[in-house]
Amino acid sequence: MLAEQGLQVVGDAGSTVEAHRQIAELRPDVVLIDIDLGGESGFELVRQLHRNAGQVAVPHAILISTHDEAEYADLIEASSALGFLEKMDLSAAAIRRMLARANVTDREED
Repeated sequence: MLAEQGLQVVGDAGSTVEAHRQIAELRPDVVLIDIDLGGESGFELVRQLHRNAGQVAVPHAILISTHDEAEYADLIEASSALGFLEKMDLSAAAIRRMLARANVTDREED
């Protein structure tokens, strides 16, 4: 669906180990991380990526889930992810809006 909407999708991982491998190999600009990553924690993957930021190029992370955002609001807010999208709201336009908001915030903080 995202590719049909103009985004280049370069990989798909079902575990944190596979996600780390693909991120290092494919070097994406953005990663969509499911909160429930094959029984593992998407929040933990975001933390690991943030910890590795000085060692490898770390893409922008957006958390996604079928769960309602309110269920995880505190964890989402505490994470270093750009934000959260419910899977039924997931679209190229929604991702672009989130990235645009992040760029505006980054420029304002400089």
